[in-house]
Amino acid sequence: MSILVTGSAGFIGHHVALALLERGERVIGLDNLNNYYDPALKRARNARLQNRAESGAKAGAKAGSAYRFVAADIADREAMEALVDAEPDITGIVHLAAQAGVRHSMVDPYVYVQSNVLGHVTLLEAARRLPRLAHLAFASSSSVYGLNESLPFRETDRTDRPNSLYAATKRSGELMAHAYGHLYGLPQTALRFFTVYGPWGRPDMAYYGFARAIVEARPVTLYEGQGLARDFTYIDDVVDGVLRVLALPPDASVERLRILNLGNHRSERVSHMVSLLEASLGRRAEIRMVPRPAADLMATFASVEAAGDLSGWHPATSLDIGIPRFVDWFVRYHGVS
Repeated sequence: MSILVTGSAGFIGHHVALALLERGERVIGLDNLNNYYDPALKRARNARLQNRAESGAKAGAKAGSAYRFVAADIADREAMEALVDAEPDITGIVHLAAQAGVRHSMVDPYVYVQSNVLGHVTLLEAARRLPRLAHLAFASSSSVYGLNESLPFRETDRTDRPNSLYAATKRSGELMAHAYGHLYGLPQTALRFFTVYGPWGRPDMAYYGFARAIVEARPVTLYEGQGLARDFTYIDDVVDGVLRVLALPPDASVERLRILNLGNHRSERVSHMVSLLEASLGRRAEIRMVPRPAADLMATFASVEAAGDLSGWHPATSLDIGIPRFVDWFVRYHGVS
């Protein structure tokens, strides 16, 4: 038995694959190692997975525990068909490969359609060829709530008013998944992630960029207004939620697509996050205020009762704990004195 993790060299994918390896699973990782941000970070994550698998094998890990890496684009039909033909024993898929970044979708919209729409269809087509597949869990986003102003965001809220192309592509992934559940009985869960952060994170995300700016004595750009807030969710909590849910596939004959929020169930001001970075780095930030882009939400806040009722999952890491953990890794990885 094997579990396929797409986007395995990405932030969340790396941590999910690592957790699977640590519990003795055989993991197939897929990533195209693109240059949306520094590929060296992706290669370093991938090396950690390969090293973990090798050390586990030397320590006498459970038979079958291994990591196989496939360098391919999720939208490459031939590559995906070859992968599932070579790995018919895949029983679970955690689909995390996607083009990320809300604001970048205004710069290069085509890559979002290529990765998040065509790539999702390609994965679904590959998945339905797998005879032993029990569950496909995939990354959606809190961005799908779009212009919804009712907090906290609940899975039953409207999602037909996206405020960015990125949000529209992630919602399209949910709709396509529903169609495949209806047509082919494919058991799937869409996981709407809320501002995931932590060690080995994405350099394009605000908390990471703020840390770099503070260290390099550059201005930290914040949006005007005191209400800007996010539901910051620590990576270990997200991984715990993903693995709990993966083990509980829905009955596709009854539930065409299960949708769950994975968030920290609290909305905290971005300015507070900056203060925590300052304290952890021991340096003051120079703040520059600019107008908020139309593609950015004022606030996000996850209702997580559905995930808790299903799996017993609850977020356990506050921002006050998570940011210092991120900074500890950041300082070591970047060699900050």
